[in-house]
Amino acid sequence: MALPVAFFGVFFAYPVAAIVARGLKPDGSWRFGRITEVLGQSDIQQVLWFTTWQALASTALTLLVALPGAYVFARFEFRGKQVLRAVVTVPFVLPTVVVGTAFLALIGRGGLFDELWGMRLDTTVWAILLAHVFFNYAVVVRTVGGLWAQLDPRQEEAARMLGASRARAWRTVTLPALAPAVAAAALMVFLFTFTSFGVVQILGGPAYSTLEVEIYRQTAQLLDLPTAAVLTLVQFAAVGAVLAVHAWTVRRRESALKLVDASATVRRPRGAGQWSLLGFVLLTVALLILLPLGVLVQRSFDGPDGFGFLYYETLRSADGGAFLVPAIDAIGNSLRYAVVATAIAVVIGGLAAAALTRRAGRLVRGFDALLMLPLGVSAVTVGFGFLITLDEPPLDLRASWFLVPLAQALVGVPFVVRTMLPVLRAVDGRLREAAAVLGASPLRAWREVDFPLVRRALLIAAGFAFAVSLGEFGATVFIARPDNPTLPVAVARLLGRAGDLNYGQAMALSTILMLVCAVSLLLLERLRTERTTGEF
Repeated sequence: MALPVAFFGVFFAYPVAAIVARGLKPDGSWRFGRITEVLGQSDIQQVLWFTTWQALASTALTLLVALPGAYVFARFEFRGKQVLRAVVTVPFVLPTVVVGTAFLALIGRGGLFDELWGMRLDTTVWAILLAHVFFNYAVVVRTVGGLWAQLDPRQEEAARMLGASRARAWRTVTLPALAPAVAAAALMVFLFTFTSFGVVQILGGPAYSTLEVEIYRQTAQLLDLPTAAVLTLVQFAAVGAVLAVHAWTVRRRESALKLVDASATVRRPRGAGQWSLLGFVLLTVALLILLPLGVLVQRSFDGPDGFGFLYYETLRSADGGAFLVPAIDAIGNSLRYAVVATAIAVVIGGLAAAALTRRAGRLVRGFDALLMLPLGVSAVTVGFGFLITLDEPPLDLRASWFLVPLAQALVGVPFVVRTMLPVLRAVDGRLREAAAVLGASPLRAWREVDFPLVRRALLIAAGFAFAVSLGEFGATVFIARPDNPTLPVAVARLLGRAGDLNYGQAMALSTILMLVCAVSLLLLERLRTERTTGEF
């Protein structure tokens, strides 16, 4: 645990604590009265209320739309299943600013809906909710579907033999077994929507603001660090409570169920009902996921002179652009940063997962929750914290390119841990003991026993860390240098500039990022085995 604790202490806890201290301790003495002052403001209370209820509504709508998909991916075998599983995961690793832009092009002014039916949904709550479902669909499909595929169907069949209807058998047998996974998925969706930033900022307009958007406004625009510090503490407390409940549901799911090999539970759809369900899920994926992504691709080729590669060709030039270098350089920068961030995340996350496997009491369980905090704590706070803390020897990194992979690795580590931990816990400890009895050192026992069993899970964890690092935006936007922008930062800067050329270039870069993520996830599906039990 030593290296993961040191990494999170220096690059997460220290920057966040420094921001909070600078806000609540401006003249050397703590001003905790500022907390009640901020929380007593009517506009802040409105932000808190909107943040909470839109997260609850987004979570309920995501479960309603995605649970049929979880069942189809868990129980049905059909042509193109691996490709479709990769496709539904692409939105989850896209930057939220790209997600917001895709829906803006679909339902905003001049978008597809506006052109066909004269209907606009931007600057409405429905636009935010639909984008959140688009973004989090894969969380439910993978978390719930992964467990559903390993539930023994003979238990439900036994209930049917005893006279229960199909609905009652599902309600009394399958649903209680799935409840921990559904709860875990719901908590994760709530966490991501509670801290939503890019989607709300682009689609919500000035009328709607979440805690994350308000922290960004108070920090970057108003320079009101005391208010930003209070909001960070509120978000931290809420996220901590959600993660505590999430950890409880995960432990319950791991300890209470007897699972079977998922390859024995899948089959081709049979009967009109099952084929209709498969068709409904495919239609949902087409309208909810493929249509917004298709709009991105279409807009990247739709130039002023008709369809062509104009926007892609202009990415090579820096003349009059938003960067000191050609925008296309962002592709190479992102790939280099993501490779380094993946290496860091695999080392830190792998060591953390190995430590958590030992089940060493409350301290280790608390560390498990700590590892998830970067997914819920304001990325804006982390990025700004990097700037004000990592500027003195021996950690003077503000001018170093290495700062970006460090921020990206913070987001990648939770995915490595959540992917590796269930697989490591499934390794029979008696195999290690047998190797030790035969004279193997602990290192050799790990190399000969553990590593062959977890090798695929390790590759999958690395793939997810790579894809997530490519899409990290909240912290990177603060620390990426103008001469070394990443793809998400480049897209955001282009969208912030007027003109069709900048908009088209943003669509072109978004399409490139989407294709890179899709290829990465497709490769993961080829590595994935039905015995892989990681949450993601």
